[in-house]
Amino acid sequence: MRALLVLCTILLTSCATQPNQASSSYGASVGIVNHTDKFIYSAAVNGAGGANMPAWGTGMANVCCAMVPKKWYPGMVALVEWDMPEGSKHIYKQQKVEVEQYSEPGSIYLHFYPEDKVRVIVSPYDGASPLHPIPRPKKPTSPQNK
Repeated sequence: MRALLVLCTILLTSCATQPNQASSSYGASVGIVNHTDKFIYSAAVNGAGGANMPAWGTGMANVCCAMVPKKWYPGMVALVEWDMPEGSKHIYKQQKVEVEQYSEPGSIYLHFYPEDKVRVIVSPYDGASPLHPIPRPKKPTSPQNK
C-alpha cells in the first residue's frame, strides 16, 4: 500500500525522458481526452499536467510530465485532479484511478467521461490515433439534425 502512496505523490524531475535499462520508471508527457460536452479547464495526474481541453476534444500528450513505471503492475493507481467549470464557477475534482494495463512505455492519457468517470492509460499512440487503445470521442448527433 505504501508503494501506491509513493506512486501517487511522485513529482517529475525531468520531462518526456525515454526509459532506460537502469531505471524502473520514466518521465511521460500527459495528454487529455475529453468524452464530455463540458470544457476541462485543467487536469493533472500525480501533480503533473495542467492542460485544458474543449468538449469532445482529443489532445496529444504535450504537457510535461508524470513519472510512470516501465512495467504495469496490478493495483497501480494515479491521483487525477481536474477543473471542469460550470459557467464562471470553477469545479475542482479529484479521484484515485486504477491505471489500465499496458505492455509498452508511452505517454499517460487521462480520459474523462460524463458523471466523473475517468480512465488512465499509458500508450505510445496519441489520443487521435486509430492505434490508441480507446477510440477518440465523438460528439453525439443531435436529434434536431436528423
